[in-house]
Amino acid sequence: MRRTASPTSLILLGLGTFLLVLAPLLAWYVEPRAAVNPIDIDTTAVYRGTGSVFDTGELETVPGQRITVTQRVRGNVAESERSGDAVWDVTTTVDTDKTLPAADPHDALDFVPHRWVMDRRTTRPVHCCGEKPYIEGEAYLKFPFDVQKRTYRWWDNTLGGTVMLSYRGTEKVQGYTGYRFTGSVPPTRVGSRLVPGSIVDQPSRPQVLAEEWYSNHGFELVVDQATGRVVYAQTGPKRTLRAPGADKDAAVLLDSPKIAFTTDTQKEAVRQAKRDSGQLRAVGVTAPIGAAVAGFVLAVVGGVLVVRGRRRPESDETPDNSRVPLTI
Repeated sequence: MRRTASPTSLILLGLGTFLLVLAPLLAWYVEPRAAVNPIDIDTTAVYRGTGSVFDTGELETVPGQRITVTQRVRGNVAESERSGDAVWDVTTTVDTDKTLPAADPHDALDFVPHRWVMDRRTTRPVHCCGEKPYIEGEAYLKFPFDVQKRTYRWWDNTLGGTVMLSYRGTEKVQGYTGYRFTGSVPPTRVGSRLVPGSIVDQPSRPQVLAEEWYSNHGFELVVDQATGRVVYAQTGPKRTLRAPGADKDAAVLLDSPKIAFTTDTQKEAVRQAKRDSGQLRAVGVTAPIGAAVAGFVLAVVGGVLVVRGRRRPESDETPDNSRVPLTI
């Protein structure tokens, strides 16, 4: 007798081997390359809160104002493709009900355009392509992929420096669980501004180069662990003016204990986080496990069939012990 493998057994064995090889490739090669920051991003986040705002018309601080912060992020595809990094153009406007709606963002209470350039995989700042300001730290607008339970250096554009955000456990936003980080900023001088002397308690001087100070009552960010997307953000900015060399605030430009994502912004951020993290999980976990299990089963079945094979006689003759002798 001789054993011969059937075509089916060889196909099963080959397919099983292929899936076993594919599984680690998906987890260790494909998934890390799928975790990249987009270059065609176009999102808008809206924050709302209440606080005190300096009225330039009345030259005084008005309390109890509703404050709206709008942050628009758009990817510069041409610059991104040329550099190989993610080039994001960001505009941040601060408004009260008095300045909304505004046909031109320049009419806002405050308007800040800037450009952030980052490595698409690590999210680390890259200094090229007309980046302004010189952004540092580990995260800004979003965290890196695969967020860890540790302290991160978050870029604060108003401060012009980084803030240490510490891990504070998990929290749910619109039913979605993320990592919670918090931090604050002590009063820090951030620049100078030419203002009438009366604003900083120096009425005898028509113009004074006042010191501009900034602090933050507290940051609170809830972040999707897989993608680093911020699904909830809260900030408490305070900006004041001081007379040159003074150690006390003379005027409050903006002060709010809490300005946070609106409900609509939270829902959209959660929707995108679910979509993106689901895709990463499918490539990095679900597909590799499925491929490994299916490959193992197919390889075992195919191997067993190859070993067993099919029994075929070596010739068409009847075995000797079955022949009937002739008698004469």
